Amino acid sequence: MKQVWIPRIGEPEVLEVREAPDHEPKAGQVRVRVRASGINFADIMARMGLYPDSPKLPAVVGYEVAGVVDGVGDGVEGFRDGDRVVCMTRFGGYSDVVCAPQSTVRAIPDSLDFEGAASIPVNYLTAWLMLVRLGHVRRGEKVLVHACAGGVGLAAVQICSHFGAEVIGTASAVKHQRLLDMGVSACIDYRTQDFQEEVQRLTDGRGVDIALDAIGGESFRKSYKSLADLGRLFIFGASSLAPGTKRSWISALTGLSKMGSFKPMQLMSHNKGVYGVNVGHLWHHADELAAMLGQILDLFADGTFKPVVDRSFPFSEAAAAHRYIQERKNFGKVVLTP
Repeated sequence: MKQVWIPRIGEPEVLEVREAPDHEPKAGQVRVRVRASGINFADIMARMGLYPDSPKLPAVVGYEVAGVVDGVGDGVEGFRDGDRVVCMTRFGGYSDVVCAPQSTVRAIPDSLDFEGAASIPVNYLTAWLMLVRLGHVRRGEKVLVHACAGGVGLAAVQICSHFGAEVIGTASAVKHQRLLDMGVSACIDYRTQDFQEEVQRLTDGRGVDIALDAIGGESFRKSYKSLADLGRLFIFGASSLAPGTKRSWISALTGLSKMGSFKPMQLMSHNKGVYGVNVGHLWHHADELAAMLGQILDLFADGTFKPVVDRSFPFSEAAAAHRYIQERKNFGKVVLTP
């Protein structure tokens, strides 16, 4: 099989394709011949040595794949060779063969291709956990979505639309019209505008009911200040700690120092909540995640949700894919194809 390895910490060009023997499925596992692998910012942080959950390098990362069943282990029922499936992987997804627990594998709706299916698990589960499972988003609420044109951002836009909530999104100006066409009510240019001031202006000083923030640094504090009474802030990443393609401890430490803290008495006084979400820390809840993924896939099957895949890169161009994301060129998901 082919795999994309991170041999050492570095810029995108350190990524390299290697050959290895195919995995054999163990009891309870499904083997998948991968047609597309999703890229997430956690993968990029791992390459830069800034992701504490990353396996020790050299390593193969990747949390989600789509492909065709090519063997099952003892005790597996409901899957057979040739089935089109999508599954979650705890690393190892940058491979053209993976073995995953049956509980994490789901059939792909006929309407989805492999690239679209591979774009779903991490982004939509993250957005679903924040907005539905924990946030209880409801009709008429206002939701601030940072990095609105990214994978989680666009998943959040579709989920909010489904539940009748209104989205205010931050993104570079060149992406605003596409976001507005997708139903975003207002866009803020994070490069030239202060989003906290804009939120206050757009909501007549009330603030938003929910804020989704994977930027980190000062953004966390400003997102909290942008909440209305009974508002909920969800933090699920810290992309500001990696502003370039090369690791900078100065940038990382500066970003950490600006995050501030949220004190219990302050939260009680303000009637606001702060939640942290990391799907990668919920593998001991794999059955619950798989159930939510099933609900999400049903909404793709009936046309409620539609995948937004910006580009697919072959394994041999994995470095270009990472650089493309870090240069903030993507609108939607970027995937790798063997």
